[in-house]
Amino acid sequence: MYDKTTPVRKYGLHDRDTGSAPVQIALLTERINSLTDHFRAHAKDNHGQRGLLKMVSKRRRLLEYLKRVDLERYRQLIDELGLRH
Repeated sequence: MYDKTTPVRKYGLHDRDTGSAPVQIALLTERINSLTDHFRAHAKDNHGQRGLLKMVSKRRRLLEYLKRVDLERYRQLIDELGLRH
């Protein structure tokens, strides 16, 4: 299972911030990482893979938005999360 509270505290603007783009990107990254471990054991879970691809696409769109709005925060976030750009 993935941890929701740590990314919210680390990337949020305040304690209860769950809607800002960096928090959403961090939460999606946590879910994606946990699902990739799941798919190593369950390679034929095609319905789950579709959900994973939807999450990856949503994270990509959020990253594009953050890059357009706040380039410095975008660069900091991809460095901290270990994502490629």
